[in-house]
Amino acid sequence: MTHAPWPERPIVQAPMAGGPSTPRLAAAVSDAGGLGFLAAGYRTPDAMLADIAATRALTSRPFGMNLFMPSLDEPDPAAVAAYRDRLVPEAERLGVALGPPPAARDDAYEAKVAALLDDPPAFVSFTFGCPSPRVIRAFRNRGAVVVVTVTSVDEALRSSGADALCLQGAEAGGHRGSFSDTASDTASGAPLPLRDLLAAVRAMTPQPLIAAGGLATAADVADVLAAGAFAAQLGTAFVRCPESGASDVHKAALGDPRFTSTAMTRAFSGRLARGLVNRFLTDHTAHAPAAYPDVHYMTAPLRKASAAQGDPDGINLWAGESYQSTTEAPAARLVHDLTPTL
Repeated sequence: MTHAPWPERPIVQAPMAGGPSTPRLAAAVSDAGGLGFLAAGYRTPDAMLADIAATRALTSRPFGMNLFMPSLDEPDPAAVAAYRDRLVPEAERLGVALGPPPAARDDAYEAKVAALLDDPPAFVSFTFGCPSPRVIRAFRNRGAVVVVTVTSVDEALRSSGADALCLQGAEAGGHRGSFSDTASDTASGAPLPLRDLLAAVRAMTPQPLIAAGGLATAADVADVLAAGAFAAQLGTAFVRCPESGASDVHKAALGDPRFTSTAMTRAFSGRLARGLVNRFLTDHTAHAPAAYPDVHYMTAPLRKASAAQGDPDGINLWAGESYQSTTEAPAARLVHDLTPTL
């Protein structure tokens, strides 16, 4: 790994936009010898910089910031309108109005890149696409390690200029990091399981690889390291930590035996994401359009109201397939427990 020194433990805390990732969580993971990450998704540039400052006040260890690439997929306005009509009864039941369309669909990408380049953290990662060679070169010149999330061999080939790749297998919780939300990852249309993706990408590039998706134990970490990854990224495992900013409803649901499986859905955001199967997911998945972040902003008031009422059936309970292994352990202990004895 070039530029910033890699932490001593091969554990990366996934950047989880929308609440779970916090300065406290990133700092705790980094202080324990792993690599903590912040999430710029849905944050303003100023809020992103404030999170970096807060994390630097808590730790002197390397940490990272994740950016969302602008969406390349244009939604069907008629499909979005039909889904909005479908959700009106949900809004009426909760006593709120559906959220308006986003003012822009790029998550203030250019402004965030410009702000970050002034003084970037040690690692900068990108989800939903690969930045331009110019952007990669600019961050590298500032001493940052550039990581790109990929979900297929094709995306890995298109990200050859990055310093490292984060391979997201089908088992991962939260949003698929695919460059296109509508194109299939494979010829069969099915996303690749992590071990298959790791083997395929390891065979075609010498780039350092971070493995992500359904990892929950030190044995899982050891397995992907033996298969050619240099680190393991975990997200769901950290959601229930006291340092996590996930809602109490989300944390409780991960340990609730009433929730027995996960599934992919567009119901909450318009982009494929894996979460616990709850009522909202069951009722609306089949009708949700490929329209990100339009649906995300449309459903935001519904999710906020459901969380305020303590209702796990009305919010996005992002979770990977290994969610039943999660605990409420502090982040530092979790990093220690996840580190294999090699």
